[in-house]
Amino acid sequence: MEIFDNLLMGLSIAITPMNLLYLLLGAAIGMMIGAIPGFGPSAGIAILLPVTFSMDPISAVMMLAAIYYGAMYGGTITAILLNTPGDSTTVASTFDGFPLAKQGRAGPALVMQACASFTGGTIGVILITLLAPMFAMVTRSFGPPEFFLLCLLGILTLVALMSGNWILGLVSALIGFALGTVGVDLETGHQRFTFGSSELIGGIHFIPVAIGLFGIGELFHAFYSGAHKSGTGGIVQYQNEERFWPTRKDFRESKFTMPRNAILGFCIGLIPGAGATIASLMAYSLEKSLSNTPKKFGQGEMRGLTAPESANNAASSGAMVPLLTLGIPGSASTAVLLAAFIMWGLRPGPLLMAENPEFAWGLISSMYLGNMALLVISIFAIPLFVYIIKAPYRILAPLVLVVCVMGTFSVNASVIEVFIMLGAGVIGFLMKRFGFSPAAVVLALVLGPMAEESLRQTLIISRGSFDIFFLRSSSLYIMVFFVAVILSGILLNAYRKKANIQGAPL
Repeated sequence: MEIFDNLLMGLSIAITPMNLLYLLLGAAIGMMIGAIPGFGPSAGIAILLPVTFSMDPISAVMMLAAIYYGAMYGGTITAILLNTPGDSTTVASTFDGFPLAKQGRAGPALVMQACASFTGGTIGVILITLLAPMFAMVTRSFGPPEFFLLCLLGILTLVALMSGNWILGLVSALIGFALGTVGVDLETGHQRFTFGSSELIGGIHFIPVAIGLFGIGELFHAFYSGAHKSGTGGIVQYQNEERFWPTRKDFRESKFTMPRNAILGFCIGLIPGAGATIASLMAYSLEKSLSNTPKKFGQGEMRGLTAPESANNAASSGAMVPLLTLGIPGSASTAVLLAAFIMWGLRPGPLLMAENPEFAWGLISSMYLGNMALLVISIFAIPLFVYIIKAPYRILAPLVLVVCVMGTFSVNASVIEVFIMLGAGVIGFLMKRFGFSPAAVVLALVLGPMAEESLRQTLIISRGSFDIFFLRSSSLYIMVFFVAVILSGILLNAYRKKANIQGAPL
């Protein structure tokens, strides 16, 4: 009963007029960001972080979280109409989504993907409600040694589970750790790597770095790939279809597909770093293997669209569990969310639900409302998002650049931070070009100072001995989990190669 009492308390917070307004705004913005090919929720959250400074922390996080899971809905619009996934999480949706559109069934495909996304997101939030308190209770006894290991584990997940060379992920994390050392050493009071600049005494803030790596870096990469030259050719005009709504057969065939793959996606989302991309591909593979007519997949099979859509939305919910209860982000987007939590003085981890129940349960409750809002928006606002898709990139790009610069400057009115943001943009472009991990940089920048502080506290408690990590049972469990994460990374990267994400349907 305590869970339901907490959920009702969170719901009472989420339905206040101001919080509801920001929630709806975040959901709509998330869909628009998701509909811009190659942009992704990480960049959207990073760019809009400065906008939330004047807001209440709960309202701000509700809005940013809505952008996160709202982008999952929007990314499929381009996958279906343009055969271009809005993000890597919707790659599997192109396998049958675009063939359905070419058959004159773009309308039913868009509606069914909205229903599948709603099913996956809602089942994911229900599972969060049930499992998050259990995770929090188990981890409340953690002390400085465990917090230090959790900080390292958060970095390790993105390094070990990234799709490219893990050495590049490790180098990316080390860059973030190096940036985190800039500023004043809180123990000795000495300046570190400030080069005599008074503006660097407080350290390098993660916001200009995040906006640069994700926002500006994405723009530079789009320019490099020629996105600014492309028009809007190839879009499927669903308005000319005789039937916009799905048939009973569509719903009947997918009635078990959606909940089955939602549970699969949530379980994969619980694994830090696994991500919604892997969840969607595994769901597609599972549904194809269970089908009596597997040859139809890749040629316009509705189950081939609803399976990955329910899985990737449930996985985005699953990634919130380790974020809220352990302080470990499950994806690049939750890494930026983690940085936002810390910016408002909210430290995700074992004590979050005990010390800030209004925040934790308000956020969870808002996800129920957000998914309902997104279902309505994604069905009835489809013409608006199609219009956004048609906007040339050469018009969108300057607007994004202006927002990035203004957002960075508005944080501390610092010109140096604007230059840091632009420099991070160049680095972000090079990282994406050569396979490095911008998410690992941001995460290490955020967690680095926390890891340093926890390690110092641990060594003070143990009088300089590292034996404390082996004498505490909870520390041993985390180190065992370390090994499990490394093995998961090896297996998942092998699966990525076998699935050939950029290639043909499984």
